[in-house]
Amino acid sequence: MILILKPETRRDSPEFQSLMDYLANLPGIQVRVHEEHGAQQTLTEVYLIGDTKTLSLDDMKSLPGVERVVRVSEEYRILGRHRDDHRPTSWEYNGVRFGQDNLNVFAGLCAVSTREHVEAMMKALREHGQVCTRMGAYKPRTSPYAFQGHGKACLPYVFELAGKYGIRVIAMEVTHDKHIDEIREALHQTGHPTGVMLQIGTRNTQNFELLKAVGRQREFPVLLKRGFGITLEESLNAAEYVASQGNTRIVFGLRGMKTNMGDPHRNFVDFAHVPVVKRLTRMPVCIDPSHSVGSRDAAPDGLLDIFHVTAQGVIAGANMILVDFHPEPSKALVDGPQALLLEELPRFLEDVAIAREAYERRVAAARRARGEGEAAGAAA
Repeated sequence: MILILKPETRRDSPEFQSLMDYLANLPGIQVRVHEEHGAQQTLTEVYLIGDTKTLSLDDMKSLPGVERVVRVSEEYRILGRHRDDHRPTSWEYNGVRFGQDNLNVFAGLCAVSTREHVEAMMKALREHGQVCTRMGAYKPRTSPYAFQGHGKACLPYVFELAGKYGIRVIAMEVTHDKHIDEIREALHQTGHPTGVMLQIGTRNTQNFELLKAVGRQREFPVLLKRGFGITLEESLNAAEYVASQGNTRIVFGLRGMKTNMGDPHRNFVDFAHVPVVKRLTRMPVCIDPSHSVGSRDAAPDGLLDIFHVTAQGVIAGANMILVDFHPEPSKALVDGPQALLLEELPRFLEDVAIAREAYERRVAAARRARGEGEAAGAAA
């Protein structure tokens, strides 16, 4: 059960203290408090964990400071989209809004190679009106002998260049909880010129201690990628692990499933699950076409496969795109063969805009049809 308190209810208020005193005496019930920070107001949510079936909705609604009560039946208690649940589905970080109704593009380097490459990438992004990017400093690799990323050594110049070129949010994978501290320290040393979204890669989706560590911190939002070789339910529960620790600013990433059924693509493209994740949860959904396709192969129509699968995800309602670009793919230290060229950036963004417009027209048509159907039902 979730108790949604009246807007701007302060934790030090008599109302809140009275509510907590009452809940503390409920037998067999654990209480967790979460705050949802929106653009206009802060909402406090109180989660009651345990056997809540005997609790009366009316009694809970009458408690001090409570505005609404949501009875949870689904497995995803915090992130789930529950019946009669009208909690906000968007949040803002460093001036960038993330929600199930908009779209952000994170084009950039899968792995930081050189300062010059980082600057060229960010310069191109600014020239085309982009304020988000991806930059890999820590890279988990299948082989222990493969390049593992420059780590904390590259963070200062990556953050400084982001500030120089107006990049507001950098998606950056972490593989150990110490990386969170290294990122925080580098941001402090450089004067916080940008923001970071912590990325949990597919190999760490079931690294539960890392999930808990990322969830305990509230400073950085999280991009959690679907785990390869596990079910969608298992991956959504991984996101719930993060949220259960207090951080609910999570984007769920689809990056293809590990199976040879997807050949010749690197992974089996799973972007049909975009609307499924949005239906089951309140999380914005990201697609990663680069790691789904894994090559620069093109169809006879001249469009790269990466363009095609991106359009499929966007038309299905994706809210974020994580895509590899590189100034010199032949010199990329990770995944160079799949990286798009900087000169392809404007064409890619144009194609994304076309697909997004198609999605919005589909949504508008569905709303019209629903309205017509309701009108016909009322007339009958």
